[in-house]
Amino acid sequence: MSDPFQSSTDAVSAPARRALAVTPHDTNPLTDIPKALYVGTGGAITMRGVDGTADQLWKNVAAGAILPFRAQYIRATGTTAADLLALY
Repeated sequence: MSDPFQSSTDAVSAPARRALAVTPHDTNPLTDIPKALYVGTGGAITMRGVDGTADQLWKNVAAGAILPFRAQYIRATGTTAADLLALY
């Protein structure tokens, strides 16, 4: 299969090239910092950004939302959204 964008430079603003399931955890950071997060089942998400100093609670995040947020932590406590994917 031909990929006309194969030689394009990857950037935060470029479309994701892979996705990995996220299991929220209260102390473990994500393995890699994603470009964005996809929310499969809506709810609340407690997370901290790559340069953040405190967790933030994102309320009423809709199912199907793509959050352009570079999260370092996705906490289990306070997170009710499910089927989260980290987009890289």
